[in-house]
Amino acid sequence: MVYISSWQEYQEAAEALYAKSPNKTRYVVKWRASEGKLVLKITDDDTCLKFKTYSSIFLNRFEALNLSLMQKMQNRRAESAGTPMQIDSEPTRAGTPAGAAPVAGAAGGGVKKKKPKKKK
Repeated sequence: MVYISSWQEYQEAAEALYAKSPNKTRYVVKWRASEGKLVLKITDDDTCLKFKTYSSIFLNRFEALNLSLMQKMQNRRAESAGTPMQIDSEPTRAGTPAGAAPVAGAAGGGVKKKKPKKKK
């Protein structure tokens, strides 16, 4: 397994690999916070493509690749209006963006803190 040094080359090769064999292809993302290293790997057991970076510049590109692969995996087309992560700017109840359901408590991904016990 050799790392591909060019992002553009990796992205094109990864999308082509997925298009070639969508049922066998696996995509792995590894993030090592202690080293600040991001490693991407896509394989179909015959071909293995890897990309490694220490730069935060690639985060937007990484997000675009993930979005592209996820749309292909869900058999969806790319949205033509605006940016992929754009949300309607019209606020509704309590400042929640239009179309988004309000989230409360632990259901929103947060951890509910325990109340401290009273000392006697």
